[in-house]
Formats: sequence, C-alpha cells, structure tokens
Amino acid sequence: MSPQGTKTVYMKYLHNMNSEKRKLKTIAFHLNCLCQGGAERVVSNLANRFAQEGYKVYVATEWYDENEFELDERVTRVHVGLRDEDDNKGRVTKFLLRVKYLKEFVKKYQPDVLVAFAHRANYRALMAAGNSKMPVVISVRIDPVGNYDAFSDKIQIKWLFPKAAGCVFQTEDQKAFFKPYLQDNSVIIVNPINSKYFGIPRPVKPERAVVHHARLVDFKNQPMLCRAFIKVHQKHPDYVLKIYGPDSFDGTKEKLEKLIADNNAGDYIFLMGGCNTLEKEIPKGEVYAYSSDYEGMPNSLLEAMAMGMPVVATDCPCGGPRAVIRDGENGLLVPIKDEDALANGINRLIEDKEFAKRLGKEAAKIKETASTDAVFEQWRDYLEKIVEKTKK
Repeated sequence: MSPQGTKTVYMKYLHNMNSEKRKLKTIAFHLNCLCQGGAERVVSNLANRFAQEGYKVYVATEWYDENEFELDERVTRVHVGLRDEDDNKGRVTKFLLRVKYLKEFVKKYQPDVLVAFAHRANYRALMAAGNSKMPVVISVRIDPVGNYDAFSDKIQIKWLFPKAAGCVFQTEDQKAFFKPYLQDNSVIIVNPINSKYFGIPRPVKPERAVVHHARLVDFKNQPMLCRAFIKVHQKHPDYVLKIYGPDSFDGTKEKLEKLIADNNAGDYIFLMGGCNTLEKEIPKGEVYAYSSDYEGMPNSLLEAMAMGMPVVATDCPCGGPRAVIRDGENGLLVPIKDEDALANGINRLIEDKEFAKRLGKEAAKIKETASTDAVFEQWRDYLEKIVEKTKK
C-alpha cells in the first residue's frame, strides 16, 4: 500500500474510533429533487458518502423526477413536497404548505443538522427550522447576481439568512455578494468529482473532435458553442463537435437543432444526448469546450479537467471556472458570450498539440483538491464544527 493509502486508512481508523464521541450523527439534506443537475449530483455524492461512513442520512425532496441520481440503500429518501390534495390550492397556500411539510419532517426525524441546497430550498429550510435549536446550513450554488437580488429575495435574505448556522459557497465571488454576518460563518468548498473520472488514460491519437457535456439549458449557452465551432470547422474541416447531455426542456435543444439545420452543420455537429459512460466518451476527444454565461461551480468542467482534457472555458460569473483554471497553465479562459474568443481558444488547442497536452496534464491535478475524499472531509469537518458549536 502506498504511503498516501496508509495515511487514509489510518485517518479513517481514528475517525471511527471517535465516532461514538462525535455530536454529528444524523444529517438531512433538503433540495427540490435529484434530477441530473449540478446541485443534485453533489447532494447524492455527499449523502452516499456520509451513509457509507456510518452517519444516518436523510434526503428530503419536493418531488421525484424520471432521471435521477441514485442513492445508497442506507440513505432514507423522504417526500416533503406538495400532495395530491394540494393541486388546486393557491400559490401562497402552496408555499406555506411546503414549509409546513418540511417542518413536520424535521420534527419527526430530528436531524442534528439540516443542509439546504439551492435558492428556494434555503428559504424553506430556514423557515421550517423556525426558532428550534437545530442548525441549518445553507448552500449557494449559482451566481447571486440575478438570482438573489430581486426585491422578494432581499426581504427573505434580511429576515432569514441571519438564522443560518453557516453557509457553504463554491467561490469567493459568491461569498462577497452577501453581508459579513453570513461570510463570517461560511466556508468555500468546491464540488466533489466522482472517482471514476480520475486516472483515465488518454488515447495516443484522440479523435479529431471537440467535446462538451452538460444539460442542454439556456445559461450554458450551447448555441454560442455551436456558432464558435462553425468558425473552427471552416479552418479545420476534419474536426467535429460532440455535445453530450440530456434535454432540460427549456427550448435549448430546439434552438440547437435549428442552428445546426440552418448552417448545414448536421454532418459535423452532433447532439449525443445523455450518456452514462462519459468517462469513456469524453477522453476520446482532443479538446474540451465550455460555454456558460454564468455558473456556480460547473461539475462538467471539473470532470473534464479530472480526465486530463485540455479545456477552454468561459470566465463566467460567479467565478467557478476562474477558481480552478489558471489561464495558460491548466486551461484557457475566454470572455463570456464571445464566440470569436471561444473559437480562437479551440483553434489554439487544436493547432498547438504540445501546449494542449501540457494543459491537460496540469488539469488532471485537480484531484488533489476536488476528489470525493477531499471534499467529503471538508464537508464533514465543517458540519461537525457547526453542530458542536450549536450543542455547547
């Protein structure tokens, strides 16, 4: 066993020895559902890992989706959303019922900490906890600008966020948006990367393909990626673009199909759909491109870096790509909504293969800070600190 492996086993041994003494034993996560999205992926990974480590874990969701991430059999899934008899009730009544049902869940299962993921779930969790002594940790997963600055948000933030025991951000830019009282009790933790994406061998001669994987959704701006690649294809007609990812049903897929048809690009731009074997498909490509207008911390980009792909990504707010990419060292950053800059970045990686290879090798080092083990330990230590502080 390697020295690092021996250290990991020893640390787990020490943690298990202290498991009876720890104050954090039961964790509840709250979010809308477990569909194929970034926050949902993080929650499923964390819930499964906490359960594997002997914690009692609940995942309280508003609804079920057809295509969801799987939970470990030791994780208890609880429905806290609206019921059939609530369908014809008014908007305000439905909102209050959602809080009521979550409050009933908290009272019944009494977790040591409730961890909320994403916008509305943060508000519901803090309202459901009320004046109880149960700590609530909220988590901001997207750019606060445009998502936490509406009039209704300002009211709820002023009223509810001081009640939070802590907050997990993904980037410094997210953290800087909020008041010092929230910053002081916060921590920045990147998303965990599934271990299946590490140590993937790259082919000696990859396909002449630019690859991308993410939900087809408006803010990821895949149409801009396609327009950029049309320019790339004019210079490199032997290259294709493969976009992997499920449809979000917001109209983005239809826009992409029309764009492809209007430009007669059907023989070199391909919408591949969802894929469960991305660790096999993405490394076949030569270059990885990411085109979002805004993000929290994009899982897809982290996964591509973990697989050793040379990446070019938009420097989108609230700073997720910038938090992990050092421009020119382990990837390339380009301005948002700039298809010429994105095309130039792709061309550079196609044309300078030694440079691209060097970037990919450096990108793979993200394992040191974003492996499932590393991220789990950061979450565990933070939540245990929150609970211990609350129970003093």
